[in-house]
Amino acid sequence: MNNMSDLLLLPDLKTIEPPQENESDMMFKVEATFPPVRCPQCGFDRLYKHTSRKQLIMDLPIRLKRVGLQLNRRRYKCRECGTTFWERLISIDEKRSMTKRLIRSIEEQSLSKTFVDVAESVGVDEKTVRNIFKDYVALKEREYQFETPKWLGIDEIHIIKKPRLVLTNVERRTIYDIKPNRNKDTVIQRLSEIKDNTYIEYVTMDMWKPYKDAVNTVIPHAKVVVDKFHVVRMANQALDSVRKSLKANMTAKESRTLMRERYILLKRKHDLNERDSFLLDTWLSNLPELKEAYELKEEFYLIWDTDDLEQAKDRYRYWRQCCLSSNSKNAYKDLLRAVDNWQDEIFNYFDKRLTNAYTESINSIIRQVERMGRGYSFEALRAKIIFNEKLHKKRKPRFNSSAFSKAMLYDSFNSYQITDRDKTGNYGVDFSTLIKKLEKSNL
Repeated sequence: MNNMSDLLLLPDLKTIEPPQENESDMMFKVEATFPPVRCPQCGFDRLYKHTSRKQLIMDLPIRLKRVGLQLNRRRYKCRECGTTFWERLISIDEKRSMTKRLIRSIEEQSLSKTFVDVAESVGVDEKTVRNIFKDYVALKEREYQFETPKWLGIDEIHIIKKPRLVLTNVERRTIYDIKPNRNKDTVIQRLSEIKDNTYIEYVTMDMWKPYKDAVNTVIPHAKVVVDKFHVVRMANQALDSVRKSLKANMTAKESRTLMRERYILLKRKHDLNERDSFLLDTWLSNLPELKEAYELKEEFYLIWDTDDLEQAKDRYRYWRQCCLSSNSKNAYKDLLRAVDNWQDEIFNYFDKRLTNAYTESINSIIRQVERMGRGYSFEALRAKIIFNEKLHKKRKPRFNSSAFSKAMLYDSFNSYQITDRDKTGNYGVDFSTLIKKLEKSNL
Protein backbone atom coordinates (compact mmCIF):
# COMPACT_ATOMS: atom_id res chain seq x y z
CA MET A 1 0.00 0.00 0.00
CA ASN A 2 2.83 2.39 0.76
CA ASN A 3 4.04 2.23 -2.84
CA MET A 4 0.56 3.18 -4.08
CA SER A 5 0.36 6.04 -1.57
CA ASP A 6 3.75 7.23 -2.77
CA LEU A 7 2.39 7.23 -6.32
CA LEU A 8 -0.24 9.78 -5.26
CA LEU A 9 2.14 11.83 -3.08
CA LEU A 10 -0.75 13.20 -1.00
CA PRO A 11 0.38 13.13 2.66
CA ASP A 12 -3.11 13.38 4.13
CA LEU A 13 -4.56 10.54 2.02
CA LYS A 14 -3.66 6.85 1.85
CA THR A 15 -4.64 4.22 -0.69
CA ILE A 16 -6.69 1.35 0.77
CA GLU A 17 -6.95 -0.89 -2.30
CA PRO A 18 -4.90 -1.47 -5.46
CA PRO A 19 -5.84 1.07 -8.17
CA GLN A 20 -8.20 0.12 -10.99
CA GLU A 21 -7.45 1.33 -14.50
CA ASN A 22 -8.43 1.11 -18.13
CA GLU A 23 -6.99 2.65 -21.31
CA SER A 24 -7.69 6.24 -20.30
CA ASP A 25 -8.53 6.40 -16.58
CA MET A 26 -7.32 5.32 -13.14
CA MET A 27 -9.29 5.07 -9.91
CA PHE A 28 -7.81 4.98 -6.40
CA LYS A 29 -9.79 4.14 -3.27
CA VAL A 30 -8.46 6.37 -0.49
CA GLU A 31 -9.13 7.55 3.03
CA ALA A 32 -7.63 10.08 5.43
CA THR A 33 -4.16 9.17 6.68
CA PHE A 34 -4.73 10.70 10.10
CA PRO A 35 -8.13 11.04 11.83
CA PRO A 36 -8.93 14.36 13.53
CA VAL A 37 -7.65 14.72 17.09
CA ARG A 38 -9.74 17.58 18.45
CA CYS A 39 -13.14 19.12 17.89
CA PRO A 40 -12.86 22.23 15.67
CA GLN A 41 -15.64 23.87 17.69
CA CYS A 42 -14.65 23.34 21.35
CA GLY A 43 -11.14 21.92 21.08
CA PHE A 44 -11.78 18.80 23.15
CA ASP A 45 -10.44 15.41 22.07
CA ARG A 46 -13.52 13.29 22.85
CA LEU A 47 -14.51 12.30 19.30
CA TYR A 48 -16.11 9.28 17.70
CA LYS A 49 -16.96 8.22 14.15
CA HIS A 50 -20.51 9.23 13.34
CA THR A 51 -21.16 8.38 9.66
CA SER A 52 -19.25 8.11 6.37
CA ARG A 53 -19.88 8.59 2.67
CA LYS A 54 -18.12 8.01 -0.63
CA GLN A 55 -16.92 11.13 -2.48
CA LEU A 56 -15.30 11.42 -5.92
CA ILE A 57 -12.23 13.67 -5.97
CA MET A 58 -10.43 14.35 -9.27
CA ASP A 59 -6.63 14.50 -9.20
CA LEU A 60 -3.71 15.09 -11.54
CA PRO A 61 -3.38 12.62 -14.42
CA ILE A 62 -0.85 9.80 -14.03
CA ARG A 63 0.88 8.39 -17.11
CA LEU A 64 -1.46 10.52 -19.24
CA LYS A 65 -4.48 8.83 -17.65
CA ARG A 66 -7.21 10.76 -15.85
CA VAL A 67 -7.25 10.05 -12.11
CA GLY A 68 -10.26 9.83 -9.80
CA LEU A 69 -9.99 9.32 -6.05
CA GLN A 70 -12.88 7.46 -4.42
CA LEU A 71 -12.63 8.97 -0.96
CA ASN A 72 -14.24 7.24 2.00
CA ARG A 73 -15.04 10.49 3.83
CA ARG A 74 -15.79 10.08 7.52
CA ARG A 75 -17.92 12.25 9.75
CA TYR A 76 -17.12 12.71 13.43
CA LYS A 77 -19.08 13.81 16.47
CA CYS A 78 -17.75 15.49 19.60
CA ARG A 79 -18.85 13.84 22.83
CA GLU A 80 -18.27 17.11 24.67
CA CYS A 81 -20.29 19.67 22.68
CA GLY A 82 -22.19 17.47 20.23
CA THR A 83 -20.77 19.15 17.11
CA THR A 84 -20.60 16.96 13.98
CA PHE A 85 -18.06 17.62 11.24
CA TRP A 86 -16.44 15.98 8.22
CA GLU A 87 -12.72 15.27 8.46
CA ARG A 88 -10.74 18.09 6.92
CA LEU A 89 -8.15 17.37 4.23
CA ILE A 90 -5.61 20.04 3.31
CA SER A 91 -4.95 18.65 -0.18
CA ILE A 92 -8.63 18.81 -1.22
CA ASP A 93 -10.51 21.83 -2.57
CA GLU A 94 -13.99 21.35 -1.14
CA LYS A 95 -15.68 23.76 -3.55
CA ARG A 96 -14.48 21.90 -6.66
CA SER A 97 -14.24 18.30 -5.34
CA MET A 98 -10.72 18.01 -6.67
CA THR A 99 -7.21 18.24 -5.32
CA LYS A 100 -5.68 21.68 -4.97
CA ARG A 101 -2.78 20.64 -7.15
CA LEU A 102 -5.19 19.75 -9.95
CA ILE A 103 -6.69 23.24 -9.70
CA ARG A 104 -3.21 24.77 -10.01
CA SER A 105 -2.57 22.59 -13.03
CA ILE A 106 -5.86 23.65 -14.66
CA GLU A 107 -5.01 27.30 -14.04
CA GLU A 108 -1.64 26.90 -15.77
CA GLN A 109 -2.96 24.78 -18.64
CA SER A 110 -5.80 27.23 -19.31
CA LEU A 111 -3.19 29.81 -20.28
CA SER A 112 -1.86 27.63 -23.09
CA LYS A 113 -4.75 25.34 -24.11
CA THR A 114 -8.45 25.65 -24.88
CA PHE A 115 -10.89 24.98 -22.05
CA VAL A 116 -12.25 21.95 -23.93
CA ASP A 117 -8.78 20.39 -24.24
CA VAL A 118 -8.02 20.97 -20.55
CA ALA A 119 -11.36 19.50 -19.46
CA GLU A 120 -10.87 16.43 -21.61
CA SER A 121 -7.33 15.80 -20.36
CA VAL A 122 -8.15 15.96 -16.63
CA GLY A 123 -11.68 14.55 -16.63
CA VAL A 124 -13.82 17.48 -15.53
CA ASP A 125 -16.56 19.53 -17.16
CA GLU A 126 -15.56 22.39 -19.47
CA LYS A 127 -17.72 24.76 -17.41
CA THR A 128 -15.68 23.82 -14.33
CA VAL A 129 -12.45 24.62 -16.16
CA ARG A 130 -13.91 27.94 -17.30
CA ASN A 131 -14.96 28.83 -13.74
CA ILE A 132 -11.56 27.88 -12.30
CA PHE A 133 -9.91 30.07 -14.90
CA LYS A 134 -12.31 32.91 -14.11
CA ASP A 135 -11.45 32.70 -10.40
CA TYR A 136 -7.74 32.53 -11.25
CA VAL A 137 -7.92 35.68 -13.39
CA ALA A 138 -9.86 37.50 -10.63
CA LEU A 139 -7.11 36.57 -8.16
CA LYS A 140 -4.42 37.81 -10.54
CA GLU A 141 -6.33 41.05 -11.10
CA ARG A 142 -6.02 41.74 -7.37
CA GLU A 143 -2.45 40.51 -7.19
CA TYR A 144 -1.03 42.61 -10.01
CA GLN A 145 -1.61 46.30 -9.49
CA PHE A 146 0.61 48.02 -12.03
CA GLU A 147 1.86 51.51 -11.27
CA THR A 148 -0.44 54.18 -12.65
CA PRO A 149 1.08 55.81 -15.73
CA LYS A 150 1.82 59.52 -15.63
CA TRP A 151 1.32 59.46 -19.42
CA LEU A 152 -1.46 57.04 -20.32
CA GLY A 153 -1.91 55.75 -23.86
CA ILE A 154 -5.29 54.61 -25.19
CA ASP A 155 -5.16 52.54 -28.33
CA GLU A 156 -6.63 49.44 -29.87
CA ILE A 157 -5.23 46.03 -30.68
CA HIS A 158 -6.93 43.46 -32.91
CA ILE A 159 -7.11 40.12 -31.08
CA ILE A 160 -9.21 37.25 -32.43
CA LYS A 161 -10.64 39.41 -35.25
CA LYS A 162 -12.00 42.17 -33.00
CA PRO A 163 -10.64 45.55 -31.90
CA ARG A 164 -9.78 45.47 -28.19
CA LEU A 165 -8.97 48.36 -25.88
CA VAL A 166 -5.32 48.54 -24.88
CA LEU A 167 -4.06 50.92 -22.20
CA THR A 168 -0.35 51.65 -22.14
CA ASN A 169 2.27 53.40 -20.08
CA VAL A 170 3.70 55.73 -22.73
CA GLU A 171 6.71 56.73 -20.64
CA ARG A 172 7.70 53.15 -19.75
CA ARG A 173 6.65 51.52 -23.05
CA THR A 174 4.53 48.90 -21.34
CA ILE A 175 1.02 47.48 -21.62
CA TYR A 176 -1.07 48.53 -18.63
CA ASP A 177 -4.20 46.55 -19.51
CA ILE A 178 -6.24 45.00 -22.33
CA LYS A 179 -10.04 44.92 -22.34
CA PRO A 180 -12.47 42.99 -24.59
CA ASN A 181 -13.78 46.02 -26.51
CA ARG A 182 -13.15 49.74 -26.96
CA ASN A 183 -16.68 50.98 -26.21
CA LYS A 184 -17.06 54.22 -24.30
CA ASP A 185 -18.63 52.46 -21.29
CA THR A 186 -15.73 50.00 -21.16
CA VAL A 187 -13.17 52.82 -21.20
CA ILE A 188 -15.06 54.74 -18.51
CA GLN A 189 -15.30 51.65 -16.32
CA ARG A 190 -11.59 50.84 -16.63
CA LEU A 191 -10.43 54.41 -16.01
CA SER A 192 -12.71 54.57 -12.96
CA GLU A 193 -11.02 51.46 -11.54
CA ILE A 194 -7.64 53.22 -11.42
CA LYS A 195 -7.66 54.32 -7.79
CA ASP A 196 -4.99 57.00 -8.12
CA ASN A 197 -6.04 58.26 -11.56
CA THR A 198 -5.39 61.84 -10.41
CA TYR A 199 -1.72 60.97 -11.05
CA ILE A 200 -2.40 60.80 -14.81
CA GLU A 201 -1.29 64.04 -16.48
CA TYR A 202 -1.62 63.28 -20.21
CA VAL A 203 -3.61 60.77 -22.26
CA THR A 204 -2.53 60.03 -25.81
CA MET A 205 -5.05 58.61 -28.30
CA ASP A 206 -6.22 58.61 -31.88
CA MET A 207 -9.18 60.70 -32.99
CA TRP A 208 -11.85 58.37 -31.57
CA LYS A 209 -14.48 60.47 -29.78
CA PRO A 210 -15.55 57.77 -27.24
CA TYR A 211 -11.98 57.78 -25.87
CA LYS A 212 -12.01 61.54 -25.46
CA ASP A 213 -15.48 61.54 -23.86
CA ALA A 214 -14.43 58.82 -21.41
CA VAL A 215 -11.31 60.71 -20.36
CA ASN A 216 -13.22 63.96 -19.93
CA THR A 217 -15.80 62.11 -17.80
CA VAL A 218 -13.42 60.26 -15.45
CA ILE A 219 -10.17 62.24 -15.44
CA PRO A 220 -11.07 65.74 -16.70
CA HIS A 221 -7.82 67.16 -15.29
CA ALA A 222 -5.74 65.10 -17.76
CA LYS A 223 -4.74 66.70 -21.06
CA VAL A 224 -5.76 64.76 -24.15
CA VAL A 225 -3.06 64.49 -26.81
CA VAL A 226 -3.89 63.17 -30.25
CA ASP A 227 -1.06 60.99 -31.46
CA LYS A 228 0.64 62.95 -34.25
CA PHE A 229 1.23 59.77 -36.27
CA HIS A 230 -2.53 59.38 -36.73
CA VAL A 231 -2.65 62.94 -38.05
CA VAL A 232 0.30 62.89 -40.45
CA ARG A 233 -0.79 59.49 -41.74
CA MET A 234 -3.92 61.22 -43.05
CA ALA A 235 -1.70 63.50 -45.14
CA ASN A 236 -0.10 60.44 -46.73
CA GLN A 237 -3.52 58.94 -47.37
CA ALA A 238 -4.65 62.17 -49.07
CA LEU A 239 -1.59 62.18 -51.31
CA ASP A 240 -2.12 58.53 -52.20
CA SER A 241 -5.72 59.21 -53.16
CA VAL A 242 -4.48 61.84 -55.66
CA ARG A 243 -2.03 59.28 -57.08
CA LYS A 244 -4.86 56.79 -57.59
CA SER A 245 -7.06 59.41 -59.26
CA LEU A 246 -4.37 59.99 -61.91
CA LYS A 247 -4.33 56.38 -63.09
CA ALA A 248 -7.15 57.01 -65.59
CA ASN A 249 -4.87 59.23 -67.72
CA MET A 250 -1.85 56.92 -67.56
CA THR A 251 -0.78 53.93 -69.56
CA ALA A 252 -0.99 50.58 -67.79
CA LYS A 253 2.81 50.50 -67.56
CA GLU A 254 3.00 53.99 -66.03
CA SER A 255 0.31 53.13 -63.51
CA ARG A 256 2.09 49.94 -62.43
CA THR A 257 5.41 51.77 -62.15
CA LEU A 258 3.94 54.57 -60.04
CA MET A 259 2.25 52.00 -57.82
CA ARG A 260 5.58 50.22 -57.34
CA GLU A 261 7.36 53.50 -56.58
CA ARG A 262 4.65 55.03 -54.39
CA TYR A 263 6.92 54.66 -51.34
CA ILE A 264 8.96 57.55 -52.77
CA LEU A 265 5.95 59.85 -52.48
CA LEU A 266 5.15 58.77 -48.93
CA LYS A 267 8.69 59.21 -47.62
CA ARG A 268 9.93 62.58 -46.38
CA LYS A 269 11.90 64.37 -49.07
CA HIS A 270 15.02 64.70 -46.91
CA ASP A 271 15.03 60.91 -46.36
CA LEU A 272 15.33 60.04 -50.06
CA ASN A 273 18.58 58.84 -51.57
CA GLU A 274 19.95 60.22 -54.86
CA ARG A 275 18.18 57.66 -57.06
CA ASP A 276 14.82 58.11 -55.33
CA SER A 277 15.13 61.90 -55.50
CA PHE A 278 15.67 61.65 -59.26
CA LEU A 279 12.61 59.41 -59.67
CA LEU A 280 10.52 61.78 -57.53
CA ASP A 281 11.52 64.83 -59.60
CA THR A 282 10.65 62.93 -62.79
CA TRP A 283 7.17 62.04 -61.59
CA LEU A 284 6.41 65.49 -60.19
CA SER A 285 7.62 67.32 -63.29
CA ASN A 286 5.33 65.22 -65.48
CA LEU A 287 2.30 65.28 -63.16
CA PRO A 288 1.49 68.83 -61.88
CA GLU A 289 -1.52 67.66 -59.82
CA LEU A 290 0.65 65.09 -58.07
CA LYS A 291 3.31 67.74 -57.46
CA GLU A 292 0.78 70.07 -55.82
CA ALA A 293 -0.54 67.29 -53.57
CA TYR A 294 3.00 66.19 -52.70
CA GLU A 295 4.04 69.71 -51.70
CA LEU A 296 0.98 69.98 -49.47
CA LYS A 297 2.00 66.73 -47.78
CA GLU A 298 5.54 67.99 -47.18
CA GLU A 299 4.29 71.36 -45.89
CA PHE A 300 1.99 69.57 -43.46
CA TYR A 301 4.90 67.51 -42.12
CA LEU A 302 6.87 70.72 -41.54
CA ILE A 303 4.32 71.71 -38.88
CA TRP A 304 5.60 68.89 -36.66
CA ASP A 305 9.26 69.71 -37.20
CA THR A 306 9.05 72.85 -35.09
CA ASP A 307 9.65 72.92 -31.33
CA ASP A 308 7.44 75.96 -30.77
CA LEU A 309 3.67 75.73 -30.35
CA GLU A 310 2.87 79.17 -31.77
CA GLN A 311 5.11 78.62 -34.77
CA ALA A 312 3.40 75.29 -35.36
CA LYS A 313 0.00 76.96 -35.30
CA ASP A 314 1.23 79.64 -37.72
CA ARG A 315 2.49 76.95 -40.08
CA TYR A 316 -0.84 75.16 -39.89
CA ARG A 317 -2.77 78.34 -40.70
CA TYR A 318 -0.48 78.91 -43.72
CA TRP A 319 -0.87 75.28 -44.83
CA ARG A 320 -4.66 75.48 -44.44
CA GLN A 321 -4.85 78.53 -46.73
CA CYS A 322 -2.65 76.83 -49.34
CA CYS A 323 -4.77 73.70 -49.13
CA LEU A 324 -8.12 75.49 -49.57
CA SER A 325 -6.85 77.29 -52.66
CA SER A 326 -5.33 74.19 -54.27
CA ASN A 327 -6.77 71.67 -56.69
CA SER A 328 -6.11 68.95 -54.09
CA LYS A 329 -8.41 70.36 -51.41
CA ASN A 330 -10.97 67.57 -51.88
CA ALA A 331 -8.28 64.96 -51.26
CA TYR A 332 -7.29 66.73 -48.03
CA LYS A 333 -10.82 67.52 -46.81
CA ASP A 334 -10.85 64.73 -44.20
CA LEU A 335 -7.56 65.96 -42.77
CA LEU A 336 -8.80 69.55 -42.70
CA ARG A 337 -11.97 68.55 -40.89
CA ALA A 338 -10.06 66.38 -38.41
CA VAL A 339 -7.63 69.15 -37.45
CA ASP A 340 -10.45 71.68 -37.16
CA ASN A 341 -12.43 69.35 -34.86
CA TRP A 342 -9.47 68.20 -32.75
CA GLN A 343 -7.22 71.25 -32.91
CA ASP A 344 -6.63 71.64 -29.15
CA GLU A 345 -5.87 67.97 -28.63
CA ILE A 346 -3.63 67.79 -31.71
CA PHE A 347 -1.55 70.81 -30.71
CA ASN A 348 -1.28 69.57 -27.10
CA TYR A 349 1.44 67.41 -28.63
CA PHE A 350 3.83 70.34 -28.33
CA ASP A 351 3.52 70.37 -24.53
CA LYS A 352 5.60 67.21 -24.08
CA ARG A 353 5.87 65.94 -27.66
CA LEU A 354 4.09 62.78 -26.57
CA THR A 355 3.19 60.11 -29.10
CA ASN A 356 2.11 56.51 -29.04
CA ALA A 357 5.58 55.69 -30.28
CA TYR A 358 4.91 52.03 -29.60
CA THR A 359 2.51 51.77 -32.58
CA GLU A 360 4.86 49.51 -34.52
CA SER A 361 5.27 47.38 -31.41
CA ILE A 362 1.49 47.04 -31.19
CA ASN A 363 1.33 46.00 -34.86
CA SER A 364 4.02 43.38 -34.30
CA ILE A 365 2.16 42.05 -31.26
CA ILE A 366 -1.07 41.87 -33.30
CA ARG A 367 0.60 39.75 -35.98
CA GLN A 368 2.13 37.35 -33.49
CA VAL A 369 -0.95 37.05 -31.26
CA GLU A 370 -3.22 36.37 -34.24
CA ARG A 371 -0.80 33.65 -35.35
CA MET A 372 -0.82 31.90 -31.98
CA GLY A 373 -4.36 32.80 -30.96
CA ARG A 374 -6.34 30.17 -32.87
CA GLY A 375 -8.41 28.15 -30.44
CA TYR A 376 -7.87 30.49 -27.49
CA SER A 377 -10.47 32.66 -25.85
CA PHE A 378 -9.75 36.38 -25.53
CA GLU A 379 -9.66 35.98 -21.74
CA ALA A 380 -6.97 33.31 -21.98
CA LEU A 381 -4.83 35.35 -24.36
CA ARG A 382 -5.18 38.44 -22.19
CA ALA A 383 -4.17 36.48 -19.09
CA LYS A 384 -1.17 34.97 -20.90
CA ILE A 385 0.01 38.49 -21.72
CA ILE A 386 -0.97 40.54 -18.67
CA PHE A 387 -0.21 38.09 -15.85
CA ASN A 388 3.02 36.58 -17.14
CA GLU A 389 5.50 37.92 -14.60
CA LYS A 390 8.44 37.22 -16.91
CA LEU A 391 7.12 39.96 -19.21
CA HIS A 392 6.80 42.65 -16.53
CA LYS A 393 9.01 45.72 -16.40
CA LYS A 394 9.82 46.50 -12.78
CA ARG A 395 11.44 49.39 -11.00
CA LYS A 396 14.19 48.34 -8.62
CA PRO A 397 14.02 49.63 -5.04
CA ARG A 398 15.55 53.05 -4.63
CA PHE A 399 18.75 52.97 -2.62
CA ASN A 400 18.47 54.91 0.62
CA SER A 401 22.15 55.58 1.25
CA SER A 402 21.64 57.38 4.57
CA ALA A 403 19.53 54.65 6.19
CA PHE A 404 21.76 51.94 4.76
CA SER A 405 24.95 53.57 6.08
CA LYS A 406 23.50 53.97 9.58
CA ALA A 407 22.35 50.35 9.62
CA MET A 408 25.79 49.10 8.62
CA LEU A 409 27.68 51.45 10.94
CA TYR A 410 25.65 50.79 14.10
CA ASP A 411 25.18 47.03 13.64
CA SER A 412 21.45 47.37 13.09
CA PHE A 413 21.42 45.85 9.60
CA ASN A 414 18.80 43.24 10.57
CA SER A 415 16.34 46.01 11.38
CA TYR A 416 17.05 47.94 8.16
CA GLN A 417 13.87 48.08 6.09
CA ILE A 418 12.93 49.47 2.71
CA THR A 419 10.26 52.15 3.05
CA ASP A 420 7.11 52.18 0.93
CA ARG A 421 8.59 55.02 -1.08
CA ASP A 422 11.65 52.91 -1.89
CA LYS A 423 9.90 49.65 -2.78
CA THR A 424 9.88 47.97 -6.17
CA GLY A 425 7.25 49.11 -8.69
CA ASN A 426 5.66 47.16 -11.54
CA TYR A 427 5.00 49.12 -14.73
CA GLY A 428 3.24 46.35 -16.67
CA VAL A 429 4.10 44.24 -19.71
CA ASP A 430 7.26 45.36 -21.51
CA PHE A 431 6.74 45.70 -25.29
CA SER A 432 10.15 44.45 -26.41
CA THR A 433 10.13 41.43 -24.06
CA LEU A 434 6.61 40.45 -25.15
CA ILE A 435 7.51 40.65 -28.85
CA LYS A 436 10.61 38.49 -28.37
CA LYS A 437 8.58 35.86 -26.50
CA LEU A 438 5.86 35.86 -29.17
CA GLU A 439 8.39 35.56 -32.00
CA LYS A 440 9.95 32.53 -30.28
CA SER A 441 6.48 31.06 -29.64
CA ASN A 442 7.33 30.46 -25.99
CA LEU A 443 4.91 32.82 -24.26
